[in-house]
Amino acid sequence: MDNVQVRKHVLDIIADVALDDDVTTIDDAVALRDQLDLDSMDFLDIVMELKKRHKIIVPQEDYPQLASMQSCVDYLGPKFTALA
Repeated sequence: MDNVQVRKHVLDIIADVALDDDVTTIDDAVALRDQLDLDSMDFLDIVMELKKRHKIIVPQEDYPQLASMQSCVDYLGPKFTALA
């Protein structure tokens, strides 16, 4: 799976969790919490949706890897590829 597809999967989840935020303007290099109104429960919802929808488990110690869209794609890309 390429980076564009991984990004789309992550954006779909974020859009479902952060219903009031516009995910089309996300800057991949900026922390998601700085761009969106995400609290810690929203973040956990994103992690749980990754598990539910794509069977990807993100250990708590890896949560910092999901700080920005680019770091999400970098971290999750190999995990999506392993599932294919």
